[in-house]
Amino acid sequence: MKILILNGSPRPKGNTSYALSAIAEGISENTEHEVEIINVARLKVSGCVACGACTKNGGDCIIKDDTKSVIDKVYAADFVIFGSPVYYFGISSQLKAVLDKFHSRSAMFKAQNKKLGVVAVGADPRTERQYGLIQEHFDCVCEYLGWEKVFGLSYSAEEPGELQKSPSAERELKELWKLL
Repeated sequence: MKILILNGSPRPKGNTSYALSAIAEGISENTEHEVEIINVARLKVSGCVACGACTKNGGDCIIKDDTKSVIDKVYAADFVIFGSPVYYFGISSQLKAVLDKFHSRSAMFKAQNKKLGVVAVGADPRTERQYGLIQEHFDCVCEYLGWEKVFGLSYSAEEPGELQKSPSAERELKELWKLL
């Protein structure tokens, strides 16, 4: 199984990056699955301009950036894990730009039975509304594409390295491989 982890955090040593690395470590240590983490904040992915060219050319965005390479990897994956810090009540703009480019392959993605997971990390307590909004966003994506959302986790960790200090979070993240 190919597992693609899309890291929407611009902080290479931030809490979201840690959470996704812990997930990848758990998968690698316990399965034979192929795991790849892409930090989408390091890619050049422009916003969708709604030109519609992708719907006429086989699903490729005509803007010359990193869209095609990341969308190709999403297409090839069996399971996609999205990770994002909570920025102004939603996912990071870097991850949102990639998600918007799913439009280029919507018809093809609908023909696939992918599984999806979501990890959101923010400074506010997990009872705050933004975590639910992020999870609902991905529920809508799954409903539209016919994909299955296997997990949706939220963590409260403000300072870099804070999540690493939680043994229960580390254990939960490293054991997500059991849900695959």
